[in-house]
Amino acid sequence: MTLDTGEVKIRLRPDLAPGHVERITQLANDGFYDGVVFHRVIDGFMAQGGDPTGRGTGGSKLPDLKAEFSREPHVRGVCSMARTMDPNSANSQFFICLDDATFLDGQYTVWGEVVDGMDAVDALPKGEPPAKPGKIVSARVAGE
Repeated sequence: MTLDTGEVKIRLRPDLAPGHVERITQLANDGFYDGVVFHRVIDGFMAQGGDPTGRGTGGSKLPDLKAEFSREPHVRGVCSMARTMDPNSANSQFFICLDDATFLDGQYTVWGEVVDGMDAVDALPKGEPPAKPGKIVSARVAGE
């Protein structure tokens, strides 16, 4: 994934969430995430993006996903799906943990982990929403 702040490499975790990895792969390779902003970036917590409206209220036109919760801890670099109060409402929005957030464990679907480029994630402008949000320049899944 190329952010306007740098390159980020994410290792997908189909062993934890095959349906969510399939969705992320489909959306990324279709160009869905290209140009989408990180609309919510909370220092010491997480960076959230994946909403094409940039407001945190939208998603793809695909149906919502059934939760694939696991025991995988929400620690720095973990990529997980955002959702509403309904556990089965994840669609296209995701977040990357900027720090440990284990209070989220078992409540959100972990689908990947940053293996290189956390400095680019850390450099995203902070805010809810940020005054000048950082964005995904392009996102593709290698080997697809």
